[in-house]
Amino acid sequence: MKPDSPLLKILACPLDKGPLILDESRSALYNPRLRRHYPIVDGIPQLLPSSGVSAGISDSATSGPDSGISDSATSAPDSGISGSAAPGPDSGA
Repeated sequence: MKPDSPLLKILACPLDKGPLILDESRSALYNPRLRRHYPIVDGIPQLLPSSGVSAGISDSATSGPDSGISDSATSAPDSGISGSAAPGPDSGA
């Protein structure tokens, strides 16, 4: 895909529906708002939400199954417990 491609003007991020920027060095479309890259394979942008790769802490960081960088902000399940227990009236405190 070329930077002046008319297709680039109509493509949108599948998650936030905003515009994407061509990142020729990574052969991907980039969403700076969500910091996600969508790969371009054989000239075809892969714009499924699951195809997006998080840019991680820095743009030079790689993410993937072996990188230790998670694409999900909710990687741990919610236990339903919040805060700490306060001492009760019979605790002697």
